[in-house]
Amino acid sequence: MATLRLGDTAPDFEQDSTEGRIRFHQWLGDSWGVLFSHPADFTPVCTTELGLTAKLGEQFKKRNVKVIALSVDPVDSHQKWVRDINETQACTVNFPIIADADRKVAELYDMIHPNANATLTVRSLFVIDPNKKIRLVITYPASTGRNFDEVLRVIDSLQLTDHHSVATPGNWKQGDDVVIVPSLQDPELIKQKFPKGYKAVTPYLRLTPQPDRK
Repeated sequence: MATLRLGDTAPDFEQDSTEGRIRFHQWLGDSWGVLFSHPADFTPVCTTELGLTAKLGEQFKKRNVKVIALSVDPVDSHQKWVRDINETQACTVNFPIIADADRKVAELYDMIHPNANATLTVRSLFVIDPNKKIRLVITYPASTGRNFDEVLRVIDSLQLTDHHSVATPGNWKQGDDVVIVPSLQDPELIKQKFPKGYKAVTPYLRLTPQPDRK
C-alpha cells in the first residue's frame, strides 16, 4: 500500500469495534473524523491518550468531529482495556475502538513501519473531512504521546480556511490574527471579504482579524 497523502480519499473499511460492526465512511457520514492508532491494548501512553480524548469529547463534538481509535487487539481485549482507561483516567470512553487483529486497517493506512517495529502499529493520526479527504497526517514514535491541543488547533484552522480566503500563521490559535492568502489581490474584493481591514507587514504578509469572530 502506498503512503497516504494529503488530499487522498481515506480508505473505507468494515471492521468490528467496541461499538459493534462499523463501515467507516458510513459511520463518518457528514462529519469530520479523527482516526488514530495504538500499538497495542494495555499500553501506558495509549491509556493516557484515550482518556484525554474522552475528556475532550465536547470539544470534538462542537467542531462536528467524530473520533475513532484503532488497536490490533480483538474487541474483548478492547472492552477490558476501556474499563481500565475509565478507572485510571477518571473518564468515560465514548467513542469506538476498532479491532484490527487481521491488520486490515493498519495495512490500508500504512500504520506498520517495519524499520520501527515489524508487528506493532505506529502512533498515526489522520484528520478526515466530510468529503472523506485526508487533511492531516501526524505520525509519532511509540514512546511519545500525542498533543491533542494541536489536533484541535489544526481542525480549527482547516475549518476556518475552508470557508475564508485566509491561512493561519505559526502558533495560531482561535481569536488570533490570520493571513490573507497571497492569491487574493483585488483591493475591492479584499475590502469586501475583510471589512475589519488588514495590516500589510510586507506585500505578501497581510494580517487581518479572524473573519468569523465578532
